[in-house]
Amino acid sequence: MKKSMAAVFSLFFVLAIVGLSAAAQDRKGSKDHPLLSRMPNFHITDYKDIEFDSFKFTVDQNKKPVPVNVEGHKYVIRYDLDKGAAKPGNLKIVRNVENALKNIGGKVLVDVAGQWGVFRSSTIMVQKGGKETWVHVKAADSSYELTIVEKEGMKQEVTADAAAMGNDISTTGHVSVYGIYFDTGKADIKPESDASISEIAKLLKNKASLKLYVVGHTDNVGSLDSNMKLSKERANAVVKTLTGKHGIAAARLKAFGMASLSPVSSNGSEEGKAKNRRVELVQQ
Repeated sequence: MKKSMAAVFSLFFVLAIVGLSAAAQDRKGSKDHPLLSRMPNFHITDYKDIEFDSFKFTVDQNKKPVPVNVEGHKYVIRYDLDKGAAKPGNLKIVRNVENALKNIGGKVLVDVAGQWGVFRSSTIMVQKGGKETWVHVKAADSSYELTIVEKEGMKQEVTADAAAMGNDISTTGHVSVYGIYFDTGKADIKPESDASISEIAKLLKNKASLKLYVVGHTDNVGSLDSNMKLSKERANAVVKTLTGKHGIAAARLKAFGMASLSPVSSNGSEEGKAKNRRVELVQQ
């Protein structure tokens, strides 16, 4: 009887251990981000790996929280505490993430305690190996979520086509070009814009009599005066690239800036703002 009872208890103990182990398994296909190991006794319960997406990170600017939209390779990883493990608390989780990233050169941009202390969050930016990585951690006492964006420009897979642009100009007198990219607040053309600018040059070479106004447009973030200046500088940059790199005669092009005065969509959403940030070609 004693032996059979001992066997039952042993079996129960083994099953209990197996059950705990199964509950603590990571979600299939998930993994830690290379920059951060996990807190002890935590497992992954949700995982997203998106090649190109955006996230609004909160930063501290003059003691006020300000959202900064960052685009690039995005990861969302949620960790939950293993059953029966002691709760480390949200402050300990956030401090561990912050310190790990500060040890490799990271800078804490904001650190916020949520209402009643239920949650705590932090934004950290790391510049390492020529790459800028943004990390947002939001922690409760027994769970936390990392949102990580490796900042980069989108690899342009759809480019403006010279023939299609020509058709639009012939029909409506203008065409919007979305394949020309700039960093936020800057007028330097990014390398991934080459394909679209080459198509504009092709259009101009195919139609030797065509003269264009190159018009820069922005969303409504920032003041109208600063965006007016920025949109003109961006249009100028396109003109300089077409004349300097592609040999288009300067007399065929004139640069103008419209800031946010001619939107094609509402600035109330990120999608709308993206549509409003464009270069437009208008027939002279």
